[in-house]
Amino acid sequence: MTDSCQTLTATVPDAAAGRRFDAVLAELFPDYSRSRLAAWIKTGDARLNGREARPRDPVQGGETVELNVVLDTQTHAVAQDIALDVLYEDAEVIVLDKPAGLVVHPGAGNPAGTLVNALLHRDPSLAALPRAGIVHRLDKDTSGVMVVARTLPAHTSLVDQLSARAVHRQYLAVVVGALVSGGTANAAIDRHPRDRLRMAVREDGRDAVTHYRLRERFRAHTLLECRLETGRTHQIRVHMQHLKHPIVGDPLYGGPLKLPKGATDSLVETLRGFKRQALHAETLEFAHPVSAEPVRCTAPVPADMLQLIAELRADSRAAAEAGR
Repeated sequence: MTDSCQTLTATVPDAAAGRRFDAVLAELFPDYSRSRLAAWIKTGDARLNGREARPRDPVQGGETVELNVVLDTQTHAVAQDIALDVLYEDAEVIVLDKPAGLVVHPGAGNPAGTLVNALLHRDPSLAALPRAGIVHRLDKDTSGVMVVARTLPAHTSLVDQLSARAVHRQYLAVVVGALVSGGTANAAIDRHPRDRLRMAVREDGRDAVTHYRLRERFRAHTLLECRLETGRTHQIRVHMQHLKHPIVGDPLYGGPLKLPKGATDSLVETLRGFKRQALHAETLEFAHPVSAEPVRCTAPVPADMLQLIAELRADSRAAAEAGR
């Protein structure tokens, strides 16, 4: 990852006299999120009349503000012609259906073949944006809908909406156990104290809230509709494990395979062969960065999850008929 730098200047209007530096800065440079501007104040990249200032320092009006814009970009990533299933696209955003198995960001073990590589092929200008316009992510083996910003103002708008919990994110999950009702998982999450690849519920973690309700109940499993209020790493997976209803196939949080007593041979084969978490980002809704009109996109449930659900449904019917 490389950094792009440029210096922007603006004059504090006289009418802003007495207001906080950070608030005035956000109005002078609306293309950048408040969190990013706050970071630049902290690093000294936002200066007031040539000097460093604290966020709460009052302005007098008439001062010159210099903003040294430092953005982490994706110019090192190679553009690759990888097919993308686009659900919606305009000049500001791309909404796509990410398949299970596709890594989002390049990393040490995945320098190519990622969503970023595919996006740079589709729109080379994304190389100038932080993380190639990606504002949220899905785990490699989670399928479903994602939004990508195509401009810096759109990026700022989407980041702000996510921070304000104003983006509707709805998932489908097949979990172990026949739940009798929905509910809310409100349990803080942070890195696992011993296993750095995992997250865990921790009292000293970051707040995490997942709302869930029953979509369909089977003999020993449940199809849940989960809505994210926050967006912590592995959030739904960790919360479901915490509730003792882990997601089917989850290699990190699922535990040993559990087969329902008397399950059909077909269901046993399907459960044994399901090697990813049965989690799908079904619906995403946000305010368009320019028009503010709602944009709502739904990604169809992938074939492997449809088969799993069908087998669970058939097994439940077979068990009900056998009990008559």
